[in-house]
Amino acid sequence: MNREEEYMKLEPTTDRIDTVQARPLAELLACPADTGDLLNSSAQNLDFEAGESLFCQAALCRGLYVIVSGQLMRKTDRLDAHLTLGPVRVGDLVELAAVLGDGHHTYSLAAQTAGSVLLLPIEALQQAFQAYPRLRMQLLEELAREVSRAYNFCCLHRVMKTRQKAVPGQQV
Repeated sequence: MNREEEYMKLEPTTDRIDTVQARPLAELLACPADTGDLLNSSAQNLDFEAGESLFCQAALCRGLYVIVSGQLMRKTDRLDAHLTLGPVRVGDLVELAAVLGDGHHTYSLAAQTAGSVLLLPIEALQQAFQAYPRLRMQLLEELAREVSRAYNFCCLHRVMKTRQKAVPGQQV
């Protein structure tokens, strides 16, 4: 199979995605081609509309989501507070904690614009972990980066609010 045919495996089926060049899952997840093929064969393209919830906190996780297009926001309820964890971008792997943990979503994901995601079902991921154990560690490393980005987003948001309160009437 040549490189162009390999890219076609992940080619989006919607016309909205003309600015995103698809990459083979084996390249995106840095796994061997046969593991990527296993995930490609089970992957599902899901379209969503603005305002739609892709999944809700504490619900059973269906798998790992790869953002193909659109703008989405992560939100959570913690200690009687509604928190915005931050946006996700095209190419992000979403809900690593649920896939690698107890299988329940740790936050909710809501669409701010229409778009689509690629869903890698949990059953296929479990097979991929068996075939290529290093994949689980790579996803754990990505989860650590995701947590760091979310923490930085929350800290920046808190600093912005503090500055706005300190200087009334002046925008920061």
